[in-house]
Amino acid sequence: MIWLTWRQFRTQAAVMFAAVAALAATLAVTGPQLADLYRAAGSGLVDQVSSSDQTLYYTGLLVVLAVPAAIGMFWGAPLVCRELETGTHYLAWNQGITRTRWLATKLGLGAAASMTAAGLAALAVSWWSSPIDRAVNGGAATDTYFPRLDPVVFAARGVVPMAHAAFAFVLGVALGLVIRRTLAAMATTLVVYATVQLAVPMWVRPHLIAPDQTTVPITAGIPINIQEGAKQIVAHPEVPGAWETSQQTLNAAGRPAPVPSSFAECLHTESGLPTAQQIDGCIADLGAQGYQQQVTYQPAGNFWALQWAETALYLGPALALAGFCAWWIRHRVT
Repeated sequence: MIWLTWRQFRTQAAVMFAAVAALAATLAVTGPQLADLYRAAGSGLVDQVSSSDQTLYYTGLLVVLAVPAAIGMFWGAPLVCRELETGTHYLAWNQGITRTRWLATKLGLGAAASMTAAGLAALAVSWWSSPIDRAVNGGAATDTYFPRLDPVVFAARGVVPMAHAAFAFVLGVALGLVIRRTLAAMATTLVVYATVQLAVPMWVRPHLIAPDQTTVPITAGIPINIQEGAKQIVAHPEVPGAWETSQQTLNAAGRPAPVPSSFAECLHTESGLPTAQQIDGCIADLGAQGYQQQVTYQPAGNFWALQWAETALYLGPALALAGFCAWWIRHRVT
């Protein structure tokens, strides 16, 4: 049964593992040079990374993020759905193999292969990117690279990609069982998985581990962005490697309050574009009135705690979906 299951999706698996192997080989060739550069330059590495290495940085990031989605679409969704469409599942069931064993073999082998592929891709990319990650977490100022806790990078580092892959695979199998149309199941798997991947960083991940808070004075020395027509400000205190999850402005009494209308009036000019000196003066006036900015953030040290928490977050639903698949195939598939 295991051999038969492997034969059914060996082509998709071969393509996936070949792509991961090609990426890993490329990273293995260029990685030592990047590590040597970090040892020589430290946090200054981010200013010395070549354009080709910068391309590799983003390529690796995209590959690791894409692997679970591809697994869900091309491994999970067709694995059972195609057999239900063609009726070949009856052949196995009529040869003394129970439905539960038939499904368990497919889920077990597929989930193991999925986690292996995602894990190898994440391991290679995390190793290659570690000099850049250390430079950014060490306080290097850059608009090109992201700290490991940033939502863009977090899902492509550590152990989380393996949990994402397991979830995407079982999700694809479950949707294939219910929909029983391969193309429709593949498309639905992609949509549902992408929706989950957008929702978790926005609404769930910030609360998996208790965040830290800091209150910074509003002064011209703190990097501040002015948003929504001077109705909101966003401060960026020096917290290397941190992920800022939310902010609010506090008045002189320490209570949440909107930015006063006088701030927008201060920035108003006939040309519509205040000068840098005028912006600094208006910010200084706001600080003189006692306004402060409260920043809620996940510090760099919470990286692994968040990794394990999100791994559990995804593996739990994956196991629940596997149980649903077992129930569905025993009671709803004829």
